[in-house]
Amino acid sequence: MKPICIKNTDNYGRGVYAARDIKTGELIEVSPVLISPQTEWKYLEKTILFDYCFTWGENYEHTAIALGYGSLFNHSYTPNAVFVYNLDALSIDFYAIANINENEEITVNYNCDPEDKSSLWFEIID
Repeated sequence: MKPICIKNTDNYGRGVYAARDIKTGELIEVSPVLISPQTEWKYLEKTILFDYCFTWGENYEHTAIALGYGSLFNHSYTPNAVFVYNLDALSIDFYAIANINENEEITVNYNCDPEDKSSLWFEIID
């Protein structure tokens, strides 16, 4: 059984939730990615996909669209999970950085670093 499911949130529409208790360090999700070269960014930013893209590449020169649950994790400045780019496997891997209780929303910091409080492109609702 997959440890996660999708539910509606109070603030951000859909989000990823724990379907069972998840322990710190546990791999939550491996999301394969579709890579879009830098030359296509001007097209992507005009679509709904803009809000779901990740930077990608050795120098973050490309864009990735995460499949599976990957693009549905919501942002938090106090996340309980982190994502790691797996360039060789063409995936984004999500790991718990705290114990997560069943039915708790799983969040990541969109700035990549769980401690980074830099502004984002949208208003943060906590």
